[in-house]
Amino acid sequence: MKAFQLIRAVFAAIVLATATLTLGAAASFADGHGITGNFTGTNDHTVSGSFEIVKSDDGYTLTLRDDFELDGAPDPKIAFGKNGYSKGTIFTKLNKLKGKQVYKLPASINPSDYNEVWVWCEKFDVGLGVAKVK
Repeated sequence: MKAFQLIRAVFAAIVLATATLTLGAAASFADGHGITGNFTGTNDHTVSGSFEIVKSDDGYTLTLRDDFELDGAPDPKIAFGKNGYSKGTIFTKLNKLKGKQVYKLPASINPSDYNEVWVWCEKFDVGLGVAKVK
């Protein structure tokens, strides 16, 4: 009987943690504040800085803040992921390698469905940097 109680307690904890993560992102948008995160480089690339996603009446906007910087790549794009890059979420080319940039998300992408923002090299199909949603 104790094993069953342990399994039940672990299952309940997983359900609660999942609900908390899901509701946390949704609550950020609901109260008028955005979700944020900080980039780290991947695959021997240097990506730093932060982002914010804000919801307005017109949809979602992703802002790479003033501190954003990428060391370079031939085809950098922005995409989303959930515990890893999600194929098919690339939505725009990176406008520049450094500084503030603002991008409107297409209606087909709901940022609440993801927990990462990726800088992705489409030409070589490789991640350059990732930011976990806080």
